[in-house]
Amino acid sequence: MKLLEAISSLAGKYFAFWVICVAVVAYFVPDPFLWLNGYITILLGVVMFGMGLTLKPVDFKMVLRKPIPVIIGVSAQFLIMPLGALFIAYVFNLPNELAAGLVLLGSVPGGTASNVMVYLAKGNLALSVAMTSLSTLLAPVLTPLILLLLAGQWLPVDPISLFISIVQVIIVPITLGVVIRKLMPSAVEKSTKAIPLISVLAIIIIVSAVVSANVESISTSGLLIFSAVMIHNLFGLSLGYLTALLMKLDEGNRRAISIEVGMQNSGLGVALATAHFGPLAALPSVIAAVWHNISGPILATFWSKKPVDGERQNNEAVSPIDTHFQKTGN
Repeated sequence: MKLLEAISSLAGKYFAFWVICVAVVAYFVPDPFLWLNGYITILLGVVMFGMGLTLKPVDFKMVLRKPIPVIIGVSAQFLIMPLGALFIAYVFNLPNELAAGLVLLGSVPGGTASNVMVYLAKGNLALSVAMTSLSTLLAPVLTPLILLLLAGQWLPVDPISLFISIVQVIIVPITLGVVIRKLMPSAVEKSTKAIPLISVLAIIIIVSAVVSANVESISTSGLLIFSAVMIHNLFGLSLGYLTALLMKLDEGNRRAISIEVGMQNSGLGVALATAHFGPLAALPSVIAAVWHNISGPILATFWSKKPVDGERQNNEAVSPIDTHFQKTGN
C-alpha cells in the first residue's frame, strides 16, 4: 500500500509533465491512440466516481455556514469564464468549432486539481472545496444553458442532450461514489490512496485520445488556440481575484476564488465537446488540461511565499485537506 501511495503521489505531483509527454507522443505517433476516443466518457466517469468516493458531508458545510463567499465565487465562475471565452473567440476570430469549444471550456465547473493549488497558495481551502462541489452540482443546468446562449451562434446546441450527458458523466458517478463511501467507509478509506493515480491515468488517456484525433488541426491552429486558452485562464485568475477584492473578501478567500474561477474541469470539456460538437471543439479543453496544471502551480508557488497575515485561514474544515490534497483530474 505504501508503494501504491508513493506512486500515486508522484503521479499527482508531476501531472502536468506526464500530460505534456503523452500529448507529444500522441501528436507524433497518433495511430496507437486513436482507438481510445471511444472511451473518453467512461474515463471521465471514472474520475468523477473517484471524486465521489472522497467527498464527505463536511465538504458541503461551508455552503450552509458561510454561503456568501461561495455564492460570489460560483457566480463569478459561471459569468467570467463563459463571457471571457466569448470575448476571446471574437477577438481571435476563431473558427466555429474552436470558438464553441472555448466557450464550452468556460462553461464547465471547476476542476478538483484547483483544491490542491488553493491549499498550496495558502488560500481558503474550505471555500475552494465548496465551490468545486457546488459548481459541479449546478453544471447539468448551467452549462447547457450558457452554451445555448453563447455558443449556439457557431454550432447547434442541444441543451437537453447536454444535460443528460452531464448527469450521466458527473452526477451519477459522484452520487454512486458518495453512496459507496457511506455504505463501506473502511474499504473506501483504504482504496482512496489509489484515486489520484487512477485520475491521472484517466486524464492522460483522454488527452492522448483527443490529441491523436486532431494532429492536423493542432498543426494548423495549435498556436492560435494555445494563446486563446492561456489568455482565458489569465482572465479567470485575475478577474476572479478582482471580484473577490471588490466584494471586500479577505485575502484567503480572494486566492481561493481566483484559482477556482481560473481552473476548469477540462476533462468534462473534452468529453462534452467530443460527444456534441466534434473532436476539433475538444482542442481548447485538451490544451487547458496541460496549461492549467502549469499556471496553477506557478501562481500557488508565488502566493505560498506571501503569508496571509492577520486573517483567519480555513482551519474550520480539516477533511478537505485529507480528501482533496492529492486529487487531480482537471
